Amino acid sequence: MIEHALSALGMLLEPARLAALFVGMLVGMTVGMLPGLGGVAAVSMLLPFVYLLDQYAGLAMLLGATAVVYTSDTITSVLVGAPGSPASAPTAIEGHALAKEGHAARALSVGFIASMVGGVIGAIVLTLAIPVAGPIVLALGTAELFMFACVGLYYASSLMGGNVVRGVLVACFGLGVGTIGPAPAAAEFRFTFGQAYLLDGISLTIVALGLFGVAEVLSMLAEGGGISRARVVLTDWGAGAREAWRSRWLILRGALIGVLGGFVPAVGASASTWVAYAHAVRTTRDKSRFGKGEIRGIAAAEGANNATVIADLVPTMLFSVPGGPAAAIFMGALFAFGHYPGPRFVSENPDLMYLIIWSAAIASVLGAIICFAVTPWLARLTQIRFALVAAPLMLVMIVGAYQATNSIGDIALLLLLGLVGWMMKRGGWPRAPALVGFVLAKPMEQYFWLANQLFGWKWLLRPGVLIIGALILVPVAIQLVRWARRRAAGRPAAGVAASDAESATTARGRRAEGRVSTALSAGMLAMFVYALIEVLGFLREARALPMFAIVPGVALAAIALARDVWAGHWRPDRAGPAAAGERSVVRDELVQFLVLVAYAVGIWAIGFYAATPAYLAWVLIARARMRVRNGVLYGAVLIGAIYALVVLLRSPLPRGALFG
Repeated sequence: MIEHALSALGMLLEPARLAALFVGMLVGMTVGMLPGLGGVAAVSMLLPFVYLLDQYAGLAMLLGATAVVYTSDTITSVLVGAPGSPASAPTAIEGHALAKEGHAARALSVGFIASMVGGVIGAIVLTLAIPVAGPIVLALGTAELFMFACVGLYYASSLMGGNVVRGVLVACFGLGVGTIGPAPAAAEFRFTFGQAYLLDGISLTIVALGLFGVAEVLSMLAEGGGISRARVVLTDWGAGAREAWRSRWLILRGALIGVLGGFVPAVGASASTWVAYAHAVRTTRDKSRFGKGEIRGIAAAEGANNATVIADLVPTMLFSVPGGPAAAIFMGALFAFGHYPGPRFVSENPDLMYLIIWSAAIASVLGAIICFAVTPWLARLTQIRFALVAAPLMLVMIVGAYQATNSIGDIALLLLLGLVGWMMKRGGWPRAPALVGFVLAKPMEQYFWLANQLFGWKWLLRPGVLIIGALILVPVAIQLVRWARRRAAGRPAAGVAASDAESATTARGRRAEGRVSTALSAGMLAMFVYALIEVLGFLREARALPMFAIVPGVALAAIALARDVWAGHWRPDRAGPAAAGERSVVRDELVQFLVLVAYAVGIWAIGFYAATPAYLAWVLIARARMRVRNGVLYGAVLIGAIYALVVLLRSPLPRGALFG
């Protein structure tokens, strides 16, 4: 074990791979500081460029981004009060309250140190889990691996938000999108609609960027304004370091909670962070400060989120079950490099395993150090309008999506999925299950086909399959019993999903959210019914997994639509000016989307370099309200940077149908 660990460290310390790790860290830190984007957007942006590197450098780059997102998002959470990612919501609550009292440095210091400790503990646990879990993994067959994938899909659907119907429905949507293209067990192409562009399926990069990146940029452009309204001054870092030492055992317990959350497929950092935060509340004698600036809440939450992100790799690499959405993208990169997590991955690739561990540990430590160094400078920049950041962000996402097949269809599909992602976000639907379902579609179909070929349907009676299946059946049974008891007692069901509660804090928000949700439910139902008609014409070998997604999808979409209609979201809104304000926000977000559509049409017609100045003029001058001269200079710099990137990638951008 030691020789493989040292060999992996030597490979990582080669200049090119160390540089890739550092570039990933910079991207992860930058994206982490942008409210709402999180680790998924960071690894999605890097994914097109990862394949230009060797497998060690490419995976190190992804891990560098993943390991520091939950460290750098502490900066935005404390200084601005807007969570850099959903997992940093407790930090935003307590940290920003402390910042208003003049203790921003204290909150940031505790957050950085706790994140670093959590990342290192996660790497240590990952190291210990490899030799222990390896023999167990080697004993698993294709039937057990299929059931593990089902467990991961269920947990992604039920734990990422409390609305199980929506969660499972979104997971079925992701599975369905993952079946587009060639069927692995039959000579047939599925759901291509006569388009040659879809014959090879859809790129993971486009799915991730569309559902998460584009949707967030639309919302933030519509909100406008600066990141913060006042300049924040940072002093007395030492007090934070002393506070972190006093809370060392709480940080350790938070990290262990995060590790346990990472072990459970698809729980993710958001759930683990809130569990750790609740632990801090329970173990604190004086609870009056929570919600008003309690440093212990930051210590527990930040210790948990980084540990979860790294521990997510345990089920990802050992069981082919993504621990979270970022881990799902990481698993997709492993597939692209020819590695298939599961039975033989542990024993056949020890150097790669330890390189992954070293990358996570080093990035966690260096990320905290860099955050300490750059935060005083970043505090001066919190009044910059988000549109100034959104412009290069959108250009990079379009270039990254176009690298999938070098087709204008890449950009069109990016915007289509961006619209779906925006509707999910605005309607209070979870998006992560769609990404997990998309990544699991192909391995699930392979495992299912092989299990049926080897055992027939008798594989359902294998002891391992029954034990793993109980991980789904037992929680479902418990939920049904609790639901029945609440109905018998006349009590309402337990609260709404976390994402629903956060996005629907007012009546007007719930009404606008419900209308988008109703439209999304109707669209999902129409899509699944159409897919059901299509799939009936497929060969039997190509029909199994699509039916696995479509049949429950039809039923769940009908239930979701019935719930939305029964709630009366479609009725005219008479809530007055507040509702009108909410409608104006939705309209503005749709305007931003229509501008993106016009930009995509311009790229198709006259080319990227001719259409981009017009889009930048809209974003920089109309939205960010820059002076014309400054906007032109900034736009020229952005276009020049994109041109340099394209030259480096040796992949030209569209010249336009009129000139091509």
